[in-house]
Amino acid sequence: MTGDTDNKFLNVGLLILATLLVAKLISALIMPRSQKRLPPEGSFDSLKGPIVMLREEYPKLGSVFTVNLVNRKITFLIGPEVSAHFFKASETDLSQQEVYQFNVPTFGPGVVFDVDYSIRQEQFRFFTEALRVNRLKGYVDQMVVEAEDYFSKWGDSGVVDIKYELEHLIILTASRCLLGREVPHRRRDQARKKLAGIFSNIINSRKLAGKSENDMLQCFIDSKYKDGRSTTESEVTGLLIAALFAGQHTSSITSTWTGAYLLRHNEYLSAVLEEQKNLMKKHGNKVDQDILSEMDVLYRCIKEALRLHPPLIMLLRSSNSDFSVTTRDGKEYDIPKGHIVATSPAFANRLPHVFKDPERYDPDRFAAGREEDKAAGAFSYISFGGGRHGCLGEPFAYLQIKAIWSHLLRNFEFELISPFPETDWNAMVVGVKDKVMVRYKRRELSVD
Repeated sequence: MTGDTDNKFLNVGLLILATLLVAKLISALIMPRSQKRLPPEGSFDSLKGPIVMLREEYPKLGSVFTVNLVNRKITFLIGPEVSAHFFKASETDLSQQEVYQFNVPTFGPGVVFDVDYSIRQEQFRFFTEALRVNRLKGYVDQMVVEAEDYFSKWGDSGVVDIKYELEHLIILTASRCLLGREVPHRRRDQARKKLAGIFSNIINSRKLAGKSENDMLQCFIDSKYKDGRSTTESEVTGLLIAALFAGQHTSSITSTWTGAYLLRHNEYLSAVLEEQKNLMKKHGNKVDQDILSEMDVLYRCIKEALRLHPPLIMLLRSSNSDFSVTTRDGKEYDIPKGHIVATSPAFANRLPHVFKDPERYDPDRFAAGREEDKAAGAFSYISFGGGRHGCLGEPFAYLQIKAIWSHLLRNFEFELISPFPETDWNAMVVGVKDKVMVRYKRRELSVD
């Protein structure tokens, strides 16, 4: 009797447990939106910008939270523990196309965000082919020649805005490597004259017709200097060409930050100089892709500058399906379909539980034995994004910056004479405020 009674109670208990589990499953499937484990909501003052918002809301709300902006809900996923889905999800789940439509007028119709995902993948394959290792070897030779030619025009000593100089050199380098031989030097100048002629006709046509358009060209036409002088046609053409190469701004600011930090931290400047001396003892004055790959100290210095000042403040996706995330302290949140999902390299790269003393410039954090960019798991370091949509130009950028700074370190002494630059957090990219003035003196690096 006792055994039968126990079995009955056991069966009843199992039935109740099964009923509860089924009920919970059904509830989860049909759960109304209001009952989902939605992230906490914060506020976003667009006048303050995203970085100020993140600094205010992250300490209060944690690594997952939602803000309202222009009638859209943006859910932020901050830190490697909650970012895996952001970087690894398929395009059908988290899409770039909807959130980056503003780029279509810049890139033109029929490319990148103006085509469906399958075509875009084909186009990304073309980029991958163009940046294969065997092609990069040829690009390095061109980078070195451009740097030698550009800096040969400097005097034996002087004062320059290194930010300005690097911006112009990198446009020349990118033009030569990515757009072909016809672009730089004499043929580039001839092409510029053709562009000047085209823009001159447009400018004159608008002036004669009294026509004003809501575009960048019109903005440049209407611009005036502080002394009241209007821009010339040649200046308008130059401004437009600069705008066309705005994508290279990311490489130029990284080069600028790298130099500024080296000139501020003598211990790392001495370390990269010593590395250059050792390579010159081994290879002479030759610089190619293999030699650049041996510049580990310079690489870490560039990487640390990129950690503190990644090219983009935010990365965005559009959520096409519901998904869930779990924070490092075990909280679970449901992210609804229709939310814009965002992460911030500029903020995530300074998380103290990922990077020790995160505000400090410390290239050795990436050295063997520390490797803080890997210690907290995948997507700890996201200066170039990651996962399915990692930046294809990352190897090119490192080679470009190494080629430039190896030439500068071998041929000049520098002194930073302006205050250390401030970060411009309000731009679309993480910019450099004001000029970065340095005093230079030409000299050949001695290997003795």
